[in-house]
Order: sequence, then C-alpha cells, then structure tokens
Amino acid sequence: MATAGERYFYGTGRRKTAVARVRLYPGTGEIVINGKGYMSVFTRGSHQAAVLAPLKATAAEQRFNIQAKVAGGGITGWAGAVSHGIARALVVSDESLKAPLRRQSLLTRDSRMKERKKVGLKRARKAPQYTKR
Repeated sequence: MATAGERYFYGTGRRKTAVARVRLYPGTGEIVINGKGYMSVFTRGSHQAAVLAPLKATAAEQRFNIQAKVAGGGITGWAGAVSHGIARALVVSDESLKAPLRRQSLLTRDSRMKERKKVGLKRARKAPQYTKR
C-alpha cells in the first residue's frame, strides 16, 4: 500500500459514465481498486484482461503498484476506465511507452455512450407496437 509523500504517476480514465483516478507507484504489481483487490472487484476474466492490457502491452506487470478510485457506471465501464487510466499514467511515467499503447488503442477514450430515450418511443429507438385495427 502507498505511504504519504511517496512519488506516483497519475492518470484519469473514462468509459461511458465511469471515471477512474489511477495512481502508479513503483512496486511489485499489486492492483487495488476502491480499497479492494482487483480480482474481487472484477470477477469476469474479460474485465481482468482489460485492466491488465496496458501493463502487458508495455511489459510493466511487476514494475508498478496500482491504486485506483472508480465512480459512476457499472463494472464493464469501470474496467474500461481503469484500463484507460493505467495507460495514461504509464505514458506520464515514461513517454516512450506511448507508441505501444497507441498501437493497441489503449490511449483512445471510448466515446460510445448510452443513447438518450426519445419522446413518443419506448427506448432510444424502439417504437410502440403498431396496431392496424
């Protein structure tokens, strides 16, 4: 765990409505999300893989301890936001890591959001059932 005054690298990640504030501390590879281990927060393998993707792309799995605070959205949004935040923090720590992260599009913010519901429709695009008679 991080101590007061310890140097860290910071990155903000976003996905849908989730926002992750990520800190990278020099360490052994421990990942803590909202005070819990990342394996207990992200139980799906795809979410765990998304969180580890920037570290694997830069071969930095055992170089940093990661501490993240995530708010808003759901678990899938959290995983994407943490991944984006880790990628940005890695670039702050070492500018030469930008190319491999960009190659796997880990630095690009996923702009897809939920479409708003329109007036007169049941959902964003689903119209009420048409009855002829």
